[in-house]
Amino acid sequence: MITLTETAAEHVKAAIDKRGKGLGLRVGVKGAGCSGLQYTIEYCDKISDDDVVFTNYDVKVVIDAIALPMLEGAKLDYVKQGLGEGFEFSNPNVVGECGCGHSFSV
Repeated sequence: MITLTETAAEHVKAAIDKRGKGLGLRVGVKGAGCSGLQYTIEYCDKISDDDVVFTNYDVKVVIDAIALPMLEGAKLDYVKQGLGEGFEFSNPNVVGECGCGHSFSV
């Protein structure tokens, strides 16, 4: 299971409303960066048979079955720090991160 904070859910709802379409948020991982993996986040317009769907604060979080073990138990928040803002992961499966914080390993 992956959870969204209420702040993240409200941000996703507002973004989908502004966009005018979307079933939820697709979260995944891809091979990249100096530690090997990076998170991916995008709107979800279609749910496939091999996707796993969780609902938090009325927002669907869609994850493909391959990425699920790397994201199991993760929490996704939306934070504002200074002039920047964005999604922030708290993932109990991470065993290492690169120095810049953009990639991780499990």
